[in-house]
Amino acid sequence: MAERLTDYDPADALKSDEAIEIFLNDAFETGDARYIAKALGVVARAKGMTKIAKETGLAREQLYRSLSENGNPTLETTLSVLKAIGFELTGKRHAA
Repeated sequence: MAERLTDYDPADALKSDEAIEIFLNDAFETGDARYIAKALGVVARAKGMTKIAKETGLAREQLYRSLSENGNPTLETTLSVLKAIGFELTGKRHAA
């Protein structure tokens, strides 16, 4: 009898702001825009996509599309989502 695998959703593991911060920092460190967009989508799901949609003034469907692996959110959308989840985008110099 074959075992049934369940789908893993990383949003289920993001229960604290500290966990979210580590997750987002890891995503930003990759420098991969698609990965960052997807990570923001995971965090938005963890926080509640309907809540994030209301706070940003964007439609849930638009957020799901923009914050997917194939999404390409605008800077405005990215900043709005970060603010809604309680984070901000900051700049820091990287080691050369």
